[in-house]
Amino acid sequence: MAVFLGVDVGTSGTKTLAMQEDGTILASATEEYPLYSPHPGWSEQNPEDWWQATIKSIRKVLKTGKIKAADVKGIGLSGQMHGSVFLNKKYEVIRPALLWNDQRTAAECAEIEQRAGGRKKLIKLVANPALTGFTAPKILWLRNHEPKHFDKTVQVLLPKDYIRFRLTGEFATEVSDASGTLLLDVKQRNWSRPLLSKLELDDSLLPDVYESEDVSGHLTADAAGLLGLSKGVAVVGGGGDQAAGAVGNGIVKKGVISATMGTSGVVFAHSDEVQIDPEGRVHTFCHAVRDKWHVMGVVLSAGGSLQWYRNQLCEQQVAEAKRKKVDPYELISAQAEQAPPGSEGLFFLPYLTGERTPHADPDARAAWIGLSLRHGRSHLGRAVMEGATYAMRDSLEIIKELNIPVREIRLSGGGARSPFWRQLQADIYGQKVVTINAEEGPAYGVALLAAAGTGAYKDVVEACSSTIRVVQSTSVNSKAKGIYNKAYPVFQGLYSSLKEDFPRINQLLK
Repeated sequence: MAVFLGVDVGTSGTKTLAMQEDGTILASATEEYPLYSPHPGWSEQNPEDWWQATIKSIRKVLKTGKIKAADVKGIGLSGQMHGSVFLNKKYEVIRPALLWNDQRTAAECAEIEQRAGGRKKLIKLVANPALTGFTAPKILWLRNHEPKHFDKTVQVLLPKDYIRFRLTGEFATEVSDASGTLLLDVKQRNWSRPLLSKLELDDSLLPDVYESEDVSGHLTADAAGLLGLSKGVAVVGGGGDQAAGAVGNGIVKKGVISATMGTSGVVFAHSDEVQIDPEGRVHTFCHAVRDKWHVMGVVLSAGGSLQWYRNQLCEQQVAEAKRKKVDPYELISAQAEQAPPGSEGLFFLPYLTGERTPHADPDARAAWIGLSLRHGRSHLGRAVMEGATYAMRDSLEIIKELNIPVREIRLSGGGARSPFWRQLQADIYGQKVVTINAEEGPAYGVALLAAAGTGAYKDVVEACSSTIRVVQSTSVNSKAKGIYNKAYPVFQGLYSSLKEDFPRINQLLK
């Protein structure tokens, strides 16, 4: 039976997964690499580290003995979105890549809005506002601050697309990842010539754009030799990590959305039409499904808030978990469950690293609000979990405002592994939630895209329908739902009450 590889170029490491044609996962391997921050707010990586990790992770997967090189018929690529790899005329990397979480480009975001004629006109052009994480402001930053490097640049690639170049020799991207550059006409699914003109950027800097399941190139002899694979293996477009993860969760048809509670939180909704929030609170990108789109809200510190709570305030539970040989989060969740729904009036704002949706505010900061002598550690923990989930509901409510149907919510990430947090999400979202049989995320999604693109399935929708199924559901507790419906508007109002204070707080740190 044919085998397909999914390669996910993440921020902490590259993961390669081998999937049999029927969706069975045969093996996976991850290779880690460093992240560099040469100045506060800067975030960079060496693209060569991604390439070496790709080689090593693919070779590890092949060494399991379950896979023959001749059986590998296709490769799908996913990766961290928005990053910028700058190549010179010899196709060498000019400088370290600027990553999605790099915050140096505030001035360039303002420049983009000004050149586009304002925020509203920019959203009309490319469906999204200018954010510091996106690719376009990084290109302008290079031009403004490192003009010698900019003058040498002949090609700008996203992280996974640099790996595509090393695999195939082709300069190519696909619609879902390209949407996050801020340079794609999301409606037309190709580069926005009007915006490129306004920004005085040559479109030759950008690669060709494919649909996510289209074959974009084939493995070269040199790459095949390094990887231990056969020359000529097809490499499909793939997807940015969020769209690829959604494919891996089966979010490929109307009415099915995902709520992924990882370090960050993502609410992702498939849409058959282009649905744009005129206020730019959620992202509208091309989906990895042909001629479809998605709307996405991002909470920067969702599960990350609970991780911070564990690391800073749960030393006792961590030590006890080590003795009992269990996950510390099990003990933290058990303690949080002792507090009642609503945490007796205690709220947690999960803005440890600012916030993306719906506030787009890098100055926003986290807080417990409502503390009294009544509250103990169980309330603190529960309020953190509730606060992260309220923030996810912010995105869900905007998606509903856009008249996108929400018939099924599929959970994934750490928040899906905890029975308590699954119940808490059902109650705060006010809707039954489900989990599925696939937990491998973006790497699995692009393996499915590779299977679809090389003919194993008619398309990615058929691939997902054949391999992904619901395995568990959690119904709403009506009493808890009522409590949360009363508390949620209070949570929403707290940001507005503190919005003007956040910049003043941050000024104290300068």
